[in-house]
Amino acid sequence: MDENAPIKVYMVKKLIAVNPDDSIQEACKVMVDFDIGSLVVVDKNESVIGFFTKSDIIRRVIVPGLPYETPVKEIMTKELITVSSTTPLKEVLKIMAEHRIKHILVEDNKKIIGIFTLSDLLEASRRKLETAIATE
Repeated sequence: MDENAPIKVYMVKKLIAVNPDDSIQEACKVMVDFDIGSLVVVDKNESVIGFFTKSDIIRRVIVPGLPYETPVKEIMTKELITVSSTTPLKEVLKIMAEHRIKHILVEDNKKIIGIFTLSDLLEASRRKLETAIATE
């Protein structure tokens, strides 16, 4: 794995989204259906206005005891942490460690174009290991 490679090499381009007025329960169902740990929240213009993760569910829903009918907009993360698609992997990992996050949004020209997660890093490492084993 090339730690100097731009994050666009490792990011996932397909973003799964919910609307801000969708309930927490609806958002969780989407996460289960797609087997993912985060969603982007988009407005009517399909602009990303928030981020919703498993951690948000634990910290902002379960612990305080919010009803599952609560709209996503009430608990979503609004202060988005993003990196440019050209940011090297090692810098992205440093930013994620500093902010103690497992997911980061990737942007290009101020538009969200993808997501990078620690799971993506593990998957890339697994593929590299499998390739190395196959060539032996």
